[in-house]
Amino acid sequence: MIDVLEATPHGLRPMTDGGIAAVNLQSARLAAWQRFRRMPLAPGLAESLVQLEQQAMQFQGDMGGLVRLDLLVEQLEHDDADSAATALVHAQVDATAHRFADARRQLARAAERGAPAEPLRRLSLSLDQACGTDLPHVLRERRHATSGACRLEDLVPLGALLADLRDFEDADRIYREALEVYDDVSPFAAAWVCFQLGLLWGEQATEPQTDRAARWYCQAIELLPAYVKARVHLAEIELDEGRGDAARLLLQPALASGDPEVNWRYAQTLQAAGFDDECEAQLQLSRVGFDRLLEQHPLAFADHGAEFFVDSGDDAVRALQLAQINVANRPTLQAFEQAHEIAVAAGDAAAADELLSRATQRWAGTPGFALSPLNFGDARQALRRTSAGSAAASPGGES
Repeated sequence: MIDVLEATPHGLRPMTDGGIAAVNLQSARLAAWQRFRRMPLAPGLAESLVQLEQQAMQFQGDMGGLVRLDLLVEQLEHDDADSAATALVHAQVDATAHRFADARRQLARAAERGAPAEPLRRLSLSLDQACGTDLPHVLRERRHATSGACRLEDLVPLGALLADLRDFEDADRIYREALEVYDDVSPFAAAWVCFQLGLLWGEQATEPQTDRAARWYCQAIELLPAYVKARVHLAEIELDEGRGDAARLLLQPALASGDPEVNWRYAQTLQAAGFDDECEAQLQLSRVGFDRLLEQHPLAFADHGAEFFVDSGDDAVRALQLAQINVANRPTLQAFEQAHEIAVAAGDAAAADELLSRATQRWAGTPGFALSPLNFGDARQALRRTSAGSAAASPGGES
């Protein structure tokens, strides 16, 4: 396993112990809910609860947060349906659940009711960035926000956008700057940036650098041992490098989170060790978990569900359906790439052709598309192989 100490960025200030911070987050979240039940309209309380639940989902893999946030919105709409504050919180919850069209409607509702301009602008930018809409404008706004005294909360969205645009070196520079300017003792934000750096070099870069990614994932876990997603992504690297035992040790503390991706990756470590019965049991837990999440919040988990079902879920047709739902909801270049790859794997030439055509129409000419596998010969060759395979399988394919 990668040595955690090798990953420590120089100059990162001492922070609250990650275990203590996780306990504090849980205590704060439960206390906020108790207060909300007594005084749901207390100023700023609902907004604070949204942030706390987002942290619990992001760092601790607590997928029940989306259900709880929907209940929060239901209560607000019952008690204070006509206020701008309720509409704005509703928009934030919809965005968290990837219900982006609903979030925009709630944002317009909040604006009509006199919500402050700045939170409206921030959420509108986040929605545009998440959906790949008017990215040149989003980029200008993100750069403007970091042109003066820089803050981590402004730098990280810029770094994420640059990564989406395939400007990997600049994204790396921005993320590192975010770590340098961070002056709080809470480890959550710093661990988040380290995770983003791991994602950048492990999965987003055109030529992945897995050692570099692993060191950043290690640092995220060092800062916050309960960071489920960091453990999952690092375990994937360990598995790919043939270190299944190390991957299994990484995932064991995360099994209690309830995140079905943990069960999925843990099953892969068991399969690598030859524990077939235990592997199948974990895969079944993962299937049940993804089914439940997709039933409750299909847009939030369509991309992850597609990844599972095309791989260990052994259902490429369902995977393609989910990937197409994801593209319809957020037609980003990454969503098109995933859906096209799955269409090829499913042997659906018509879907692959249509996705490639739509992606080209929407993204051709952008710097990101120039580096996309959809723009390379291998995507079109894969499409031709899919078409040939479909023809051979059709009644007239032997002619």
